[in-house]
Amino acid sequence: MNDSFNHIIHPKEDDKTFITSYWTERAKDFRKLREKELQSPKLLLWRDELVKHMEGKSNLRILDIGCGAGFFSIILSQLGHTVMGIDITPNMIEESKLLAQSVGSTAQFAVMDAENLNFDDNTFDIIVARNVTWNLPHPDQAYKEWLRVLKSGGMILNYDAEHAKNHHHLPQSVHNAHEHIKSELLEKCHTIYHMLSISGTDRPEWDKQLLESYDATVTIDSTVGPRIYAEEDEFYIPVPMFLVKAIKNF
Repeated sequence: MNDSFNHIIHPKEDDKTFITSYWTERAKDFRKLREKELQSPKLLLWRDELVKHMEGKSNLRILDIGCGAGFFSIILSQLGHTVMGIDITPNMIEESKLLAQSVGSTAQFAVMDAENLNFDDNTFDIIVARNVTWNLPHPDQAYKEWLRVLKSGGMILNYDAEHAKNHHHLPQSVHNAHEHIKSELLEKCHTIYHMLSISGTDRPEWDKQLLESYDATVTIDSTVGPRIYAEEDEFYIPVPMFLVKAIKNF
């Protein structure tokens, strides 16, 4: 690993417990929101977004990291792929199973840490993630693990945003993904922003340089947010979303 990335500070172990407790409190409402999203125009937008990177390939083995309530897992399983969704929060996995069952999805789910994967090397064709990396205590370790379980020539599609930066100064929107969250939970989310070192990095440039140091070919797409979140609705994310796409070269 390039020495220039050694500035990433590894937080205390109980930081991960704090993060998990936040998502535990959000799990049930999060599933309800994803259920609505699966019935909204966002479904087609995200499906088209994911499909364009698959290059017509079928029955891929896909790992959905930090799957939450299983939105990506469900979409990809319905496209005919073999999908495993993982999340460190047990309540989220329970909600993802409920949602998947309700729509007849074949996706499988398991409780697992995104930074310590219980899979063999070279297992998956594609790894997907949405709004995950920003709340990882050890993102450098996570990326290393993701590449480990990816097949040679396999692909990471990591959709994320700089949620922590300037979160006190975001423009007010009528509707957004946080509009129904209790103020105490929002404060907990803001605490996560402040306690993780990734919040102070310049992204997605940081991701690109790190992944390239791990021998991956990386491209960045900064148009994802404007394309998918052009409308201020209950799924709206005011922070511009980007895609970090990485191809494993080893």
